[in-house]
Amino acid sequence: MKHEWRKAEKQYYLPKNKPELVEIPPFKFFTISGKGNPNDDLFAEYIGVLYSLAYAVKMSPKKGLAPDGYFDYTVYPLEGVWDLSQEAKQKAESGTFDKNDLVFKLMIRQPAFVTDDFAMQMLEQVKVKKPHPLLDEVSFEEINDGLNVQMLHLGSYDDEPESFRLMDEFAKQEGYERVLKAHREIYLNDARKVSADKLKTILRFEVRKAE
Repeated sequence: MKHEWRKAEKQYYLPKNKPELVEIPPFKFFTISGKGNPNDDLFAEYIGVLYSLAYAVKMSPKKGLAPDGYFDYTVYPLEGVWDLSQEAKQKAESGTFDKNDLVFKLMIRQPAFVTDDFAMQMLEQVKVKKPHPLLDEVSFEEINDGLNVQMLHLGSYDDEPESFRLMDEFAKQEGYERVLKAHREIYLNDARKVSADKLKTILRFEVRKAE
């Protein structure tokens, strides 16, 4: 039976549009880091490189390369961890903000059967089939996010500050505090294909018990 993350892993990918606590276990990802405005053309190339790897893994049986334990599945959604560069943090303190100063780590989760060796095999294959300079920047790693506050944000990315305000309030009420200013976003639909008011984005940040 095909593994559908929307159905099988609802606790991670179908939260309500109100804050909640969630424990995120370790997951494996193809990742790539960068800096700049997400509206720039180059940003789309970062995304394209990750998806080329994600689909290489999914389609590996057709190439006779399926690893041990392979099962059919739906490709996981794009995720991004966002933070501000040092310059942007200084600007933010003075009341200004420039998207060109954003720093990001984009990623697509991989099924548990993807080992380090197999991930590198797929990376080398894609470098041959679909060469791109950004492939040299890709890593394969396990990430353990631990305890987080999350919620589903509906609408434009520019309106996310209000959702983060609700999440911060919830965390404080529950006796928690943010570990870092950086946050994670999981994109459940494609901004190129739906209007801003129809966007669905999971927002998360790591928390710990307040001291």
